[in-house]
Amino acid sequence: MYLRSISTSAQSVDIVSKTRLWIRVAPREHNLIPNTKGHDEARANDPRLEESKRKDLISRGDYTPTPVGKAVFVLARAIDPFVQYSILHGAGTGLLHQIGLRTLPSSGFSNTGISAIDGMGLSPYRLVLLGMAVGSAAKQDIWAVALSGEPMNVNSAIAISMFNTVFNSLSSYAFILRATSASLESEFPQPALLVGGALYTAGILTELISEIQRKQFKKDPKNKGKPYTGGLWKLARHINYGGYTIWRAGYALTGGGWIMGAVVGAFFFYDFAGRAVPVLNEYCEKRYGEDWQNFKKQTRYRLIPGVY
Repeated sequence: MYLRSISTSAQSVDIVSKTRLWIRVAPREHNLIPNTKGHDEARANDPRLEESKRKDLISRGDYTPTPVGKAVFVLARAIDPFVQYSILHGAGTGLLHQIGLRTLPSSGFSNTGISAIDGMGLSPYRLVLLGMAVGSAAKQDIWAVALSGEPMNVNSAIAISMFNTVFNSLSSYAFILRATSASLESEFPQPALLVGGALYTAGILTELISEIQRKQFKKDPKNKGKPYTGGLWKLARHINYGGYTIWRAGYALTGGGWIMGAVVGAFFFYDFAGRAVPVLNEYCEKRYGEDWQNFKKQTRYRLIPGVY
């Protein structure tokens, strides 16, 4: 789950916040923010209202090392491509048939000339979906190992990983079901595959590159206490959130078609626009003051350039 912003001192894409809707009913004592000494200090120094702190699942200003939690996250995300492969290869279709659902037959295998890939027994379309699972796992593992400075306990590592695996699995199962599959609209490559693949690629690269750019900026001691306003962040003040929203919509579109892509994209857009962006904007206004106000004047869009 992936439960997972801007040019703040936080160096993470805030994947944790991407699961806020999923855990909104959880009691406070089960919050996924690591309960560290650094968290208590960071919370005490956080100038925001308590309501905003509660809504934000990142302990901003807490850089307590949590190697075990991050190792669990990396391992759990690395397992996801194997889960998606099993689904795309037919796992669970017997149960679907028992409840009256029809699935797509496996038709045609990839012929890339690479024996390890061709030996998987997947059609070209299914191979693309598997590639999306691999790409998302790789991106998020890079985030955890090289880009994120915030702590991650074992519980949150498992929850975030499961969140991402659930959404990936929904796309995989939507593809193999006849009633929802994007594969049935035309011959390969289908429009949903072309558009979804373009959105996925653009979104995941936007998210990754923007985080790398911010990380490089924050590494320079001369930039301590300054917001990063360059690179892709010139396009939107929370461009990494926008990138995540776009690639999630693209992944869902590739598997389940236009309606599923729109629903998933709207889900993440709603959470970011209604919760994550406002609480982070409050943090940045109080932390960066005039610099942040100038950034808001320079960069009009908050999440997705040209949209919001």
